[in-house]
Amino acid sequence: MIVLDTHIWVWWVDDNSKLTTKYRSWIEEYQSQGLGVSIVSCWEVAKLVEKNRLVFSCSVNEWLETALAYPGVELLNLTLPIVVDSTQLSGFHSDPFDQIIVATARNYGCPLLTVDAKILNYSGVETLS
Repeated sequence: MIVLDTHIWVWWVDDNSKLTTKYRSWIEEYQSQGLGVSIVSCWEVAKLVEKNRLVFSCSVNEWLETALAYPGVELLNLTLPIVVDSTQLSGFHSDPFDQIIVATARNYGCPLLTVDAKILNYSGVETLS
């Protein structure tokens, strides 16, 4: 399994051109093994819609239900080990969404797919690049 960062998940579901061929290939490669989406990514999407920083042609609830039903997508819930690990990421930045997504990938022992430079430059999590 790989964990998808929120923007990767949104770009994939919305067939956004920001998602490069390389990233699409990784998603296709791992789809049968599982594409993990943190529950906080759902929250982040809903907050972005609330702030009009993300706009869909349907309600956020409909979008989330559809996006979570995509083949291979597995909703990864917040657990105590993830919560604790997210507060102990030495040298990582303070964005709580990123902290929880990084801790989720670490706790599941799988790579994180992201284009976020702050995450890619953090040695405490495996990423695909």
